[in-house]
Amino acid sequence: MKLYSTPLSGHCHRARLMLSLLGVDHEIVDVNLAAGEHKSAEFLKLNPFGQVPVLVDGALTIADSTSILVYLAKKYGRTDWLPDTPEGAARVQRWLSVASGEIAFGPAAARMITLFKDPRNPVEVGERARRVLGVIEAELGGQNWLVGDHPTIADVALYSYIARANEGHVDLSSYANVNAWLRRVEALPGHVEFVKSPVPACA
Repeated sequence: MKLYSTPLSGHCHRARLMLSLLGVDHEIVDVNLAAGEHKSAEFLKLNPFGQVPVLVDGALTIADSTSILVYLAKKYGRTDWLPDTPEGAARVQRWLSVASGEIAFGPAAARMITLFKDPRNPVEVGERARRVLGVIEAELGGQNWLVGDHPTIADVALYSYIARANEGHVDLSSYANVNAWLRRVEALPGHVEFVKSPVPACA
């Protein structure tokens, strides 16, 4: 397998993390976004939207980070990571939607403002980030994982941008349950660290 990726992207880290947690042999192909490699004709054949990550598995190409998580869990028959019961699958899908919605427009967007001078309103983005973190904090109040009694792709989907939320000046210090959950994810066999950005972060 080949994973087209870039180091500072939480979307890419999700895919890298899942591959590593599953112990899947893969090659990382770094895509230089600053040089516009994601807009090249060659890359657009892989993903017409010009976005990373992209997973290539033989003749099959999978774009979108949460789609990659689903594909990997299904390919390797890992119902522990993606339940096959209607309730379990629905509960995981709920958090995949949060990853693509509230997380993307909250903690991830706050980090984009700091790292890449994204033009979004930092006050609105910060409020959105704190709101979703509050929901997750409450959800983890009586359980160790987002779905059930063990980790699933829901945890993988949310981990990266929450782990680096402080790089967007979103303070995690008041979210005890979230911090404990981050440490549990980081203790999983096969965990790979999401690279820290070179910009100053809040404590």
